[in-house]
Amino acid sequence: MGALMTYACLVAALGASLCVAAPVSGGLQVSVTSPVSVQRGHTTTLPCWLNPPQSAEALEVRWYRQDHFDSPILFYRDKRFQDSSQSASYSGRVSFGLKDAASGGLTAGDLTLRLENATVEDAGEYTCYVSSDQGYDRGNVRLVVTEMGTSPLLSAEWKHDHMVNMSCESEGWYPEPSLRWSDQNQVLNPKSLKYSKDSSGLLSVHSWLLVSSSSEVSCTVGVSNKEPKKARVRLENRPPPPESGLSAAFWVAFALLLVALLVLLGVVYYKWRDYEMSYVSEKKDKSGNEHADETDALLPEVTKCIQPTNLSTAKNFNAIVTLDQNPTNPCLKIKGGILRDAPVVFPDGDKVTCLTAIKGTPGFSSGQHYWEVSLGKDDTNVGLKMSWWVGVTTAAVLPQESGFSPNTSNGFWFLSSSPDSPETFWFSTEAKVLLPVRSRPQTLGVYLNYDAGELSFYNVNDESLIGTFSAEFTGEVFPFFNPGKGDRGTMEILQMEKGRSSVGDMDDVRPQEA
Repeated sequence: MGALMTYACLVAALGASLCVAAPVSGGLQVSVTSPVSVQRGHTTTLPCWLNPPQSAEALEVRWYRQDHFDSPILFYRDKRFQDSSQSASYSGRVSFGLKDAASGGLTAGDLTLRLENATVEDAGEYTCYVSSDQGYDRGNVRLVVTEMGTSPLLSAEWKHDHMVNMSCESEGWYPEPSLRWSDQNQVLNPKSLKYSKDSSGLLSVHSWLLVSSSSEVSCTVGVSNKEPKKARVRLENRPPPPESGLSAAFWVAFALLLVALLVLLGVVYYKWRDYEMSYVSEKKDKSGNEHADETDALLPEVTKCIQPTNLSTAKNFNAIVTLDQNPTNPCLKIKGGILRDAPVVFPDGDKVTCLTAIKGTPGFSSGQHYWEVSLGKDDTNVGLKMSWWVGVTTAAVLPQESGFSPNTSNGFWFLSSSPDSPETFWFSTEAKVLLPVRSRPQTLGVYLNYDAGELSFYNVNDESLIGTFSAEFTGEVFPFFNPGKGDRGTMEILQMEKGRSSVGDMDDVRPQEA
């Protein structure tokens, strides 16, 4: 008898548990697909349907978030949408969608939610709820919103004892990205890893670590299930900054303090002007690298953190750039804005040097300027051009010595590509900075903001930023081009109307005169 009563209690207890857990479905059963991932700004669907299929036209369908049942995202009842209680942030962005191409829609029980222009605030849990006079059911779908940030920006500061302080930063990510340092042999542990959030909810990450001055270091940033972004720098042994003695920086600081003192004492204006002229002369002397302090050659163009200009803004400053016609250079073939290497035996061999380089006109000493360069087309027999340099230079005359290495310390800022390294681009810094190739541009955009010290490069075809230099320009800066060697593809300088791109607007392109 006791055993029988125990069995009855267990059955009763089990029955109570089932009643609490199971909804009063009345024949309605909801199925969902979860999780769903979408990139910020894109459209997605949150699949939800009745199983087995049946028409949902006469049912009440409600999509809501968390416990906000009375403030639904989408509310359908009496065969129409009820907008009066809809959450304002989803107005105009939600509707019924299709869970797949074969779906029959609402008449076949498809309750899928279509969400447009996804934001980071949209990430989280969604409830698909359906009810009738006989019962109800619900299912939860988790939405993951992602945003791919900028390529990592690497900087280096040489320390004593042959060590380098490497810094890596990237912005515009969602959700929180991971950052990983590594060298050629192992993963490296950073000294610092910090995150910050901007007003739109996007995240930035910054990290630094100390490494040997003769190593190759990479920084990888990414979010799960997405291709990460990576930057790499190859360091070379350099003398450490001087520990004693009066450096150029000391004299600059001393001069500034002296000027401040003279101003306070009421020195007349022309004395101040004479000082500024001497200061500018000193800066030019340093840019010529004759008496520059050793630390001046350390990646100054990529160490400063600046916000790159977006492509749509850069296009508002279109410049009419033409090639500096130089028929005496036997290594180049030039016709109007079209440029390629000549079919000759090069005296400097196969290595790409300034022998096949050429300057553009005009030169710039202030303001903002944008131009575009065609690098071929994917759908031709020749294909995209793989060997090229594009950027700017302050050089009055391009050096013709085969041993000359153009870089940022001697007045050359450019992005380069080589068929030997199809997965990377290179910046012309002394310590080589490698940029990952997400997609090769048919049209390369170049934006120079002389006064702000910015030189940015864009893939115009997919409207993405490739990379940005930050530099202090002095004197006149000229567009700079090199079609490389042994590449069948040609390089063409394009012209377009202000604010318009040559991509997709070919009627606006004006060919250069030969």
